[in-house]
Amino acid sequence: MGYIPLSDNSGVIQRYTAFPSRYFEPRNVDIWSPPGYDQDLTARYPVIYMHDGQNLFDSAIAFTGNDWGIDEAITRLIQQGYTRGAIVVGVWNGPRRWPDYMPQKLLEAPEGQELRARFIQEQGISSRSDDYLRFLVEELKPCIDEQYRTLPDQSHTFVMGSSMGGLASLYALEEYPQVFSRAGCLSTHWPAGGDLLVDYLGARLPPPGTCRLYFDYGTATLDALYEPYQLRFDAILLQHGYQPGQDWITFKFENAEHNESAWRARVEIPLRFLLN
Repeated sequence: MGYIPLSDNSGVIQRYTAFPSRYFEPRNVDIWSPPGYDQDLTARYPVIYMHDGQNLFDSAIAFTGNDWGIDEAITRLIQQGYTRGAIVVGVWNGPRRWPDYMPQKLLEAPEGQELRARFIQEQGISSRSDDYLRFLVEELKPCIDEQYRTLPDQSHTFVMGSSMGGLASLYALEEYPQVFSRAGCLSTHWPAGGDLLVDYLGARLPPPGTCRLYFDYGTATLDALYEPYQLRFDAILLQHGYQPGQDWITFKFENAEHNESAWRARVEIPLRFLLN
């Protein structure tokens, strides 16, 4: 494990290099502890598991040269007295990102066979997101709970990501509602499965009042495709009895693009909703 110093008193990152798994190839995992973690040794914290972990903290390794600034965002919320903080676990994506994040059970369902064939043609293999979630739940989470002062229960364990990572976050909460209570889904890439995917995930929602969901989308670049699908999913949430502003929230950001800079600009909003 390596240590990565951060400036401006914005916490500490520890990195597991090539974290092993019996499900697929090893990958790096960054764990951010908030300011004050090493001072009050009795304090325990909620945990946010985030996908595409290399894009969260360090612009030098982020995909577009811009990181999400998660450490700065949570530090600001601490300084504002909004939260005591949270531990963030950033799981780097592997070489097969779409197969890791695409909801697998849809592609294995009878209604998903045409989508599965197209997915294999484009990606070379079918989805393996069930194995990715097993890695998070069975291998990574027990290690984090053992090594860090976490609040390990379902009510303090969250998952968050953007684009395909938004799909993976919603799918994780639906597959493991006993593990995850809240999901942050930024610029969710609904076109990966279209209405079929929207309806499939909508039919598998946990009961209202047992979880909290955050969604958003922009109107520029790839995000310009998302509004019809998100509105369809929002309607399903209402049909299931989800209360806007309480069980779920959806934001539309005019002119926001599909990139890390856009997510960095608004990341405090989902963090507030998840950590509240």
